[in-house]
Amino acid sequence: MTKSGRQPIAHFSIFIIIILTFLSGCGGGGEGGSVPLESLPPKILSWQPPTKFLNNIPLEPKKDLANFEIYIKGSGGFTENDSPVALVSAVDSGSGQVATTFNLANLGAFLSRGVTYQVALRAVAITGAKSAFSSPATFSF
Repeated sequence: MTKSGRQPIAHFSIFIIIILTFLSGCGGGGEGGSVPLESLPPKILSWQPPTKFLNNIPLEPKKDLANFEIYIKGSGGFTENDSPVALVSAVDSGSGQVATTFNLANLGAFLSRGVTYQVALRAVAITGAKSAFSSPATFSF
C-alpha cells in the first residue's frame, strides 16, 4: 500500500504492437482555395491490460481500471513529469469490452510524417493508482 492507501497497479506487461496498416487512399481534391490536410494512415497500438496489483492481488480490468494513458515523445525515457497525449477509457461504453487498441493516427494534429516517436502506456485504476510505464515502442508515419 502507498501512503495514500491506494494499491498501485503492478508493472504489467503491455505488449505494445504497432500494427502498420498501409491503405492507399485517394488524394483529396476539393474546391476552393484551401488545401486539405492529408490524413495519416492507420497505425494501431495494441496492448494487454494488467491482471494484478503490485501486491499480487488479482485485478479485474473491467471492474478495477478507469483508463489507459498514452504517452508519446520524440526521444528519452518517460517520467512522472510527462503528460499523456490521450486517455482511452478502460471499458468501451458501447461494447462493454476492455480497451486493448488505439489508432495513433487519431493524434494526427500532434504528429508529423517522417518523425520517429516513442509511445508508452500506463493503466490507471478507478482509485487513481497508476501502473509503471510500459516498455516504449517506436513508430513513425
